[in-house]
Order: sequence, then C-alpha cells, then structure tokens
Amino acid sequence: MQLNFLDWSIVVASLVFSLLVGLYFTRRASRSLREFFTAEGSLPWWLVGTSMVATTFAADTPLVVSGLVRKGGIYENWLWWSALMGGMMTVYFFAGLWRRAGLLTDVEFVELRYEGKSAAALRAFFAVYSGLLVNCIVMGWVTLAMSKILHVMMGWDKVFSVAILVILTLVYTTLSGYWGVVVTDFFQFGLAMVGAIALMGIVFFEMGGPGPLVEQVLAAPGVDPKVPDFRTATNLAILTFVVQVALLWWGGGQGGGYLTQRLFSAKDERHAAKAFLWFNIAHYVLRPWPWIVVGLASLVYFPLQAGEDPELAYPQMIVRLMPGGLRGLMVASLFAAFMSTLSTQLNWGASYLVSDLYRRFFVTAASERHYVNASRVLMVVLMVLGALAAWQSESIAKVWIYLMTIGAGGAFVGLLRWYWWRVNAWAEIGAMVGSLIVANGNIFCMPLASLGLISPEAMERVNWFYASDTYAIRIIFIIGICTVVWIAVMYLTPPVSEAHLERFYRRIRPGGWWGPIARKCPEIKPPSSFRLWIGWFAGTVCIYTGLFGAGYVCLGRYGMALAAFVASAVSGWYMINNMPREETEPPEIPAALAFEPAEPLSQD
Repeated sequence: MQLNFLDWSIVVASLVFSLLVGLYFTRRASRSLREFFTAEGSLPWWLVGTSMVATTFAADTPLVVSGLVRKGGIYENWLWWSALMGGMMTVYFFAGLWRRAGLLTDVEFVELRYEGKSAAALRAFFAVYSGLLVNCIVMGWVTLAMSKILHVMMGWDKVFSVAILVILTLVYTTLSGYWGVVVTDFFQFGLAMVGAIALMGIVFFEMGGPGPLVEQVLAAPGVDPKVPDFRTATNLAILTFVVQVALLWWGGGQGGGYLTQRLFSAKDERHAAKAFLWFNIAHYVLRPWPWIVVGLASLVYFPLQAGEDPELAYPQMIVRLMPGGLRGLMVASLFAAFMSTLSTQLNWGASYLVSDLYRRFFVTAASERHYVNASRVLMVVLMVLGALAAWQSESIAKVWIYLMTIGAGGAFVGLLRWYWWRVNAWAEIGAMVGSLIVANGNIFCMPLASLGLISPEAMERVNWFYASDTYAIRIIFIIGICTVVWIAVMYLTPPVSEAHLERFYRRIRPGGWWGPIARKCPEIKPPSSFRLWIGWFAGTVCIYTGLFGAGYVCLGRYGMALAAFVASAVSGWYMINNMPREETEPPEIPAALAFEPAEPLSQD
C-alpha cells in the first residue's frame, strides 16, 4: 500500500504530538515516584476511564476481534465479552476500596492485607510475575500485532517493524511517565476510533448498507452463520460458552494491573467508580462493532482458505478499501492504538519492578529522583524483553488464552481476600503456584516423554488437553485443583494476626465475612451489599443490551435494536441510582493500630 504526502503528514503529525506531550510533562513526572506512576491521585474520571479504554484498544485488538469473527462468527467474541460481569464488579465492589487503599501499585496491597515473611515473598513474586512475565508477554503480542499490520500495509519485515515501534514509544513514555501516558491516551483513543469507524463506513458504502452486508456474508463460499444454537452445538462448544459466562470473568472482578493503577490516579472513590463504569461502556458498547463489521465483510472480499492466518484480515481490508488520505488516518490510528497500550505496559511494569522490588528489597532509602531514573532504565529493559517476546510469538489469540489459564487458579482467592478475614498470604501462594504448574503441565511432560517415561498415546492426550480449542476444559480443571490447594494451605497455616487485620479493616472498611474483626470496630458501617448487587446486575444488563443494540443496528435489524436500547436505558437508570456513594471520612485510626513500615524479606 502506497502512502501519499497527505497520508504521511497525518502519520508524522500524530507521532510528533506524542513526542511533544512527553517533553511537556518531563519535569512534572520527575518530581516523585508517585507523580511518575499515578499523577498523585489527581485525575478526573473521564480522563482516567478514557485512558483505560485506550490502553485496552491496542493494535492487536482489531486483528483478534475480526479474526475471531472470521474464524468462528460473532459468537466467538464471548471470549472477552464475558469479562463485563467482572468489570461491573470492579465498579460496585472494588474501585472504591482500591482508591481508599491509596497505594502506588496493586502488588503493594499484598503487604497491606497480609504480614510477615510470607507477605513479603508474595509481593516479590507478584512483582516479577506480573512486571516481567505477564507484562512482557502482553507487550510481545501487542508488538506482534503491529508488525503484522505494517507487513501487510507497508511491506516492512518483522525486525524492522519492531525496531521502529520500540524507539517511537520509548521516547515519550520514559520522558513523561504516567502524565504523558494518560494525556496521549485521550488523544490516541479518539484517533483510533475515528480510523475504525471510517473503515466501517467504507465497508457499508461498498456493500450497500447493513442489510446487503449480511446477505453477501451469508452467501460467501464456506461461510456458516454460526448462530449459537445449543441444539446442534458440540459438547465442547457448549462447555466453552458456560465456562466463559460462569468462570472466566472472576479474574477481572477486582480489577488489577494497569486498571488498578488508573484507579489510584483518580481524585477520589467516586471518580474511581465512575471511571471504571465509563471504561466498561466504551470498551463493550462503543468499540467492538467497527471491527466485527470489517471481519464479516472480509469473508466476502477474501474467501476462507485452509491454513490462513485470520488475524491478517483486518490489515488486508485496509489495503483493499482505504483511499489515499484516509490511509494515513488509518495508519496513524493504529500507531496511536499501539502506543497507548505499550506506553501503559512500560509504565505499569516499571512501577512493579521499582516500587515493589527494587525500592522494597534492595535500595530502600534513595532519593525520589533516583527511583524515577531507575524506572526509566527499567522501561528500556522491559521494551527489549517485549520485543523478544514479539519475535517468538505467532498467534495473538493463543497468547490471550494462555494468560487466561495461568491466572485462573488465583482468581477466586483474589476476590475473597477483600471480604474474608481468614484468607492469608500462603493461600494466594498456593493458588498461584498450583495454577502455574497445571497450566504448563505439557512443558513438564515433554522431557518425560523424550525419556520414554510417558507413552506416545498418553502424550497425545496431554497435547489435546493443552490445545487452544480445549482451554475451557483446562480452566475448569485448573480452578478445581487450585481451589482445593489454596483452601487446604489456608487452613494448614496460621491466619494473619488480629492486630494487622484490624488495621486493614479500619483503613479499607470492606463488607463481607469479617466477624471477629468487625466486632472490634462497631463504629464502621460497610455499605449495603444488597444495593450494590442490584447495581451490578442492572449495570451488566445495561451494557450487554447496549452492546447487542449497537450490533443489531450494524446488522440492519432495527426493531431488535430499538428494543435492546430501551432495555439498556431502563436498566441504566437502576444502575446509576445504585452507584457506590462517596464515603464519609473514616474514623480516626488509633496510633497503636497505625501501619508500620513493612519489614525486609530477610526478617521473620
């Protein structure tokens, strides 16, 4: 695809803007580590929420979503649509608690909730696990997606693409810290959505509108409508759907990662909850249908072929349909989507490695400038590792599934640690170790098979169990095994001391099963859980019906769209009226119960 002068002008202007933002916020970001990573908790909900949705709109997202549609139909998007229920739990049950904690990272929460050597070890583990392993995997698939796009659209090879992308993103992210990330996110999300909607509009124009689009897709060679009809679906398809709507969303129920980093940067608890609500609306209702429409249309323009890479359909449609001038807009929008995500991953990953590892366990008394500079150095290291991960990756969707499985075992205990006093650090350690072992069981079996200790037939069954299509069975197995493990470990190890739990309870003021601790703090009145559950249910219905209503419009079914939007409006009224209310000032914590600095890992 050739870009003309206007195209290149648009691309260069968007990149220069990001660089200027980085330069503008450099001095402010250098004031302190908290400023560099959370903007000192000063941002409004609309900026925080837009930054969340911009971060999750990476270059990989349109490729995966359109590829899922091409491979299995619109129904395949339940792989990520199911996470909405967890996202609404964050709005009603966890956003305010995270903001109330007032931390720098969600990993730091471990030593707020637990105590002693086990808590310190768990904090160090999560810093390495999330900051290095998970973070570099995510950066790898995001960079891989952008390299695929540039290969199709520009003819650039993988190495050259990765090198260019690394340099562009590192410059402004290391200079400006979190301020640069959120401000550029706001601009980049708007640009990315304009590009996606423009391509969808061209698809509708070329195909004659929503109705003719559906007719041509259904008539395309090799296309199966793939309506989720449980009367004809296979047992595996039914099981996969049940796992998606019943189990997968737990992991996102409390937020976590860069989403929690955003909550720490909100002005207060109310702004945190509203930010996550806006994220859910934009993430599920506004964003997906431009990609789904393009994925459907690709079935007409590029008929299905055996052995194809479905994730290439989106950039192929850009090359096929985008005229000069708009091509530059699309390239700039994809660059924006890529950089918004990668800059967040760099900033967030460095916050773990510096705050939860380097400053916590190695250099404990340096200046704020020292830690900011260390963060910038670690961003470079993370980017190099992310580029190596991109070099080794091939399928983005498979990486999504892999991350779901390795974290599945710890999802339930991660929710309960807020609401059940008996959960301790050893329970979380047991859940995470068990999840990692079971999720990677095929790796442990390979050397045994090479030694003849596992028969070829048994190894074939192992490979089937760890195939990407059977991930639902694997997740059920992981959750079942790890739940037994962490409950057993929890009861075999001592609970957190009552003094520490009382300090936590007075600071966070959660609801749930805090019997012996709550009785010591009768003046603390947690909010009504019934009202919050009503809000959660109404919010879930509101956003799902909004999502389906937007889809019916795109598919030309306007009567169904109207009904869905009416249901969305009615449930939305209940959702808003049951939003978490801003908390009053908590009771003063007695000096004897104030938190002391956490002890070094070497101490008992």
